[in-house]
Amino acid sequence: MKIIVTELEGVSKEIFSAIGCDDTEAENISRLLVRANLTGHDSHGVIRIPQYIDSWRQGDVVPNQTATVVFENDTISMFEGNKGFGQTIGNQVIGEGIQKAATSGLAMVGVGNVGHLGRIGDWAEKAAMAGQVSLHFVNTSGAGMMVAPFGGINARYSTNPISIGMPVNNGSPIIFDAATSALAEGKVRVARNKGVELPADSLLDATGKPTCNPADLYAEPPGTLMPMGGHKGSGLAIMTDLLAGAIAGGGCARPGVTALTNGMLSILMDPGVFADQERVDSEISRFADWVSQSVPADPNHPVQLPGDPEQATENDRRKNGIPLDDVTWQQIVSTAKNLDIHL
Repeated sequence: MKIIVTELEGVSKEIFSAIGCDDTEAENISRLLVRANLTGHDSHGVIRIPQYIDSWRQGDVVPNQTATVVFENDTISMFEGNKGFGQTIGNQVIGEGIQKAATSGLAMVGVGNVGHLGRIGDWAEKAAMAGQVSLHFVNTSGAGMMVAPFGGINARYSTNPISIGMPVNNGSPIIFDAATSALAEGKVRVARNKGVELPADSLLDATGKPTCNPADLYAEPPGTLMPMGGHKGSGLAIMTDLLAGAIAGGGCARPGVTALTNGMLSILMDPGVFADQERVDSEISRFADWVSQSVPADPNHPVQLPGDPEQATENDRRKNGIPLDDVTWQQIVSTAKNLDIHL
């Protein structure tokens, strides 16, 4: 089935309003979840609605929260997320980083104890729209720990995404956004709902044997995701956990944690403060053009920059609707029904 953007946002907003989110928060959560679907990141889209509502029922996430400052100076702000929804707290934290970078040229912001922060590329896009370069490192403190380090079979950390954004003058920003695991957990969830197999070398079953069955990740005992690119992805994941967990203050992955809480460390740079903006803009555009003009190995698939596939998918889905598999839609319908909302 396909659903138009405004209808899906409306359904989502109604659900989050029903649990006590004010209009601004319900609208923001819904907009960013649907935006993930728009850009082709269905793993971080409305498939997450039942998970978010379950977290609310368990008291792991609380509506209408504001992050509180635990340390601040001219270039640094560290926050306590107070179990707020990630879309709300992330917007506040990155907004503060943008303001500091606009004044000082450089800022670092961090937050721990916050709900799922959604598609991390959203925060890189927010900074890019303000003309700023940004780097974002995200971990999970314990619940959601499902990735085995290179050479191991036991989960030791989460998918630990990294996003980097670069503004482009008079063009769409260049946005890199990827899990450090072979697949984001949400993509396994999507594959399970669709009833399709996973690519090889992305998942291990509970005994450590490679498997393509997405259900193995959720079995008892559970399987584990493999790191992206072997030891390289494992190394990036470990460093991401240390940056987001130890430095931002939310804690690194550890056993015994039942709530899914994210931590994020973000670094933002405003070249207009400390560099010749015209030179920076010119060099970004020149290099991006040079890379994208490489002769493609397959004439039907031109070279793309980070963010190009998302832009193309968004253009298509805004025009033709967002595809949802029947299982995901029924999960959303069931979640709504349990809140006395009849879709």
